[in-house]
Amino acid sequence: MLVLTRSEVEEVLDLDKLVDALAAAHTELSADSAKLVPRVGVWSGSGVLGAMPGYAPTAGLGCKLVTLFEGNRDRPTHQALIALFEPDTGTPTALMDGTYITAMRTAAAAALATKLLSRPESSVLAILGTGVQSRAAQEMFPRVRDFTDIRVAGRGEYEDAVRGADVVHCTTGATEPIVRWDWLAPGAHVSSVGYGHGGSELDPEIVSRADLVAVEQRDSAFAPLPAGAPELDPRGRDGVVELGEIIGGTREGRTSPEQTTLYKSVGVAVQDLAAAALVLAAARERGAGSEIELEEIHA
Repeated sequence: MLVLTRSEVEEVLDLDKLVDALAAAHTELSADSAKLVPRVGVWSGSGVLGAMPGYAPTAGLGCKLVTLFEGNRDRPTHQALIALFEPDTGTPTALMDGTYITAMRTAAAAALATKLLSRPESSVLAILGTGVQSRAAQEMFPRVRDFTDIRVAGRGEYEDAVRGADVVHCTTGATEPIVRWDWLAPGAHVSSVGYGHGGSELDPEIVSRADLVAVEQRDSAFAPLPAGAPELDPRGRDGVVELGEIIGGTREGRTSPEQTTLYKSVGVAVQDLAAAALVLAAARERGAGSEIELEEIHA
């Protein structure tokens, strides 16, 4: 089994390939050839430990264990491990740090949604929040659109950043809205990857009035916490589309420049597997990581 540290994962993950890898996994997910269960979790009193198993033909079989401890100050609030297994035998093949993968695949999925749903000529990007997800978005979003103006806003600056923006990306753990419907320019695309206990960074009016709302998977988006996004409940399952449906051509995406679109992320296992598969392939090619033997297998 190959073991990869965080620095090794950061070194070999090809961000230029990540959006396309996620597109393939989402297409499989919406076509039901990829399988997963919505995230399950347990609370420790200080934070939550979540488990996210899944399988995708292009990404393989695996599971992420991820913690969310919002009180962390000397380390990330999200920390993770990803284990990969041989799909035909169940034999463990790799164990890698998943903290960097979690950050980058979340931003890459939002970038994929931006590629699918924003106007092609979009040039002004507003990123709300200044933490890990903000920095990841600054890395990924310019890979899908030629932004000439990227505004990064902290508390107290949100409205100024949003007004006139073509794409608005929310990355906070806020429990109250940080972006309002009235601030949005006509035809704007909004995305939200933040998770707030007991509330949402999104104005409910954006959820209800958007012309199109996209999610990774309906079952995950409408699952109970800690998996789902309760702010989407007023739309209902029939009121959203999946990214993979848009990519696969079974559902329409944006149909006019005037439409307002929304992508709400909850994070699904096939995204982690798609990124981890890229890491594993690159690590094997470069000879990165450390091989260990858990158990000798006798024929």
